[in-house]
Amino acid sequence: MWRKEDGNPQSPEVSNQTPAGKQASPSTAVPGKAPACVSQGIRIKGELTGSEDLFIDGTVDGKVTLTNSALTVGPNAAVKADIVARELVVRGRAEGKFTASERVQIWHTARVEGELKSQRISIEDGAELRGQVEAGKVSKAAAAEVSNQNKKTDSTKAAHANKATDAATAGAD
Repeated sequence: MWRKEDGNPQSPEVSNQTPAGKQASPSTAVPGKAPACVSQGIRIKGELTGSEDLFIDGTVDGKVTLTNSALTVGPNAAVKADIVARELVVRGRAEGKFTASERVQIWHTARVEGELKSQRISIEDGAELRGQVEAGKVSKAAAAEVSNQNKKTDSTKAAHANKATDAATAGAD
């Protein structure tokens, strides 16, 4: 932001002014941690894993695993994936198998096709949903399935690491 009075440019991040021109408190001046973002125009094929919240507004085809985090499928997104997350919010198009340990929220702008499993599911009026829905307390079988998916991911990573180590060792002989 540039002020004619002092002639010095000032970045908006440094300013402690609200849009109405009032002084903001320090707690409101610093926003919370923003989720990671796959923006519109980005296309990803493969497997996404992480421990941070994620906002997808682009195209994802594959598998998304955010066991202890929230995933938001934005209004411009086109997702064809198996998703495991703590919380899932769908505002765009999503197709696949979706497992959320806490809740799934489907907005009125969403088009969802596939299997939904979660403790709580909310669907706004106007949303499109085709598939199988399983809501309520997560059964021991579903909890074991999520745990097994995590173990499979870990063992697959370990197997790939062992193959790379074996190949490097073989080349050294």
